[in-house]
Amino acid sequence: MSDTYKSPLHKMTQTTPTCLWNDSASVEELSYSIEHGCVGATCNPVIALYVLDKEMHLWKDRIYELIEGMPEATEDEIGWKLVEEVSAKGAELLKPIFDREKGKNGRLSVQTDPRFYRNTDAIVEQAVHFTTIAPNIIVKIPVTKAGIPAIEEATYRGVSINATVSFTVPQAIQVAEAVERGLKRREKEGKDISTMGPVCTIMVGRTDDWLKVVADKENITVTPGVLDWAGVAVMKKAYRIYKERGYRLRLLSAAFRHHLHWSEFIGGDVVISPPCKWQKRFNASDVEAVPRMDNPVDPKIIAELQKKFVEFRRAYDEDGMTIEEFDTYGATMRTLRGFLKGGHELAVLIRDFMLPNPDV
Repeated sequence: MSDTYKSPLHKMTQTTPTCLWNDSASVEELSYSIEHGCVGATCNPVIALYVLDKEMHLWKDRIYELIEGMPEATEDEIGWKLVEEVSAKGAELLKPIFDREKGKNGRLSVQTDPRFYRNTDAIVEQAVHFTTIAPNIIVKIPVTKAGIPAIEEATYRGVSINATVSFTVPQAIQVAEAVERGLKRREKEGKDISTMGPVCTIMVGRTDDWLKVVADKENITVTPGVLDWAGVAVMKKAYRIYKERGYRLRLLSAAFRHHLHWSEFIGGDVVISPPCKWQKRFNASDVEAVPRMDNPVDPKIIAELQKKFVEFRRAYDEDGMTIEEFDTYGATMRTLRGFLKGGHELAVLIRDFMLPNPDV
């Protein structure tokens, strides 16, 4: 590699339209990522737990201050306040990038409470509130039946959204259409959209994960390696549709399981958002940071996936699912359960500060 670039990820960010975001709000990890070209980051209860575990020395005193300063608050309320403060610190690191890139990048993603996944109004209200944390916040909204209208309404209210709990082409299209409706409503009323920077995440690794679960449950035998291309195929098809239709948001690749979830998307006008540990792995690899986004997935792989997996057809076909079916898609249910568990575990951590075990 040329000495001009610090790493493969740095080369990608400097020589292609592909952007790097960090899937963590840890100050240490975000600082590393920014050095290698990162222009965005994420926080949610699961990530907040990770940050607290990694950087508790920075937060312990503040947790006690919040407990004392919010004497009537539940552990959930204090936990979410902590999520906001972790997010604010990450947003501060990214603010110079946000100013430089006029809102397209330099944003910190904050996830709405997964308990609201069926409540459009609650999602929108929290999304609007989160924009008060910092000027460079982007809000994660789940791609559920209630999430789609929330995405439109939040966009209309000026919130830059990051659609999450998203794994399929039908979901990506419905997100794009909802964002377009929201933007057009703003434009019709003469409201500014010039600094908005919406994205739609596809959790490509979780797409793969779900098909692997299905293969085990249904005793499906697959050519080795084929299932590692499912999420890639979904992402590339969604990207092609986005470009053909001129949707005004970018796709974001998340939930990394192997380097294809990075390397196959290089060159696209997309975001990749790996955790720092994956960034370090990629930067230590011999994988070349060259454009591959326009390289099609082997048709034989697509054909095998379509033939053997109804769940892949639901994910890959443009009309594979209706909005009403999003909530019961396997990857959606598995991911929501994980996010809900993360919120519960954060509350338990706060509870241990509020009510320490007297027997220990």
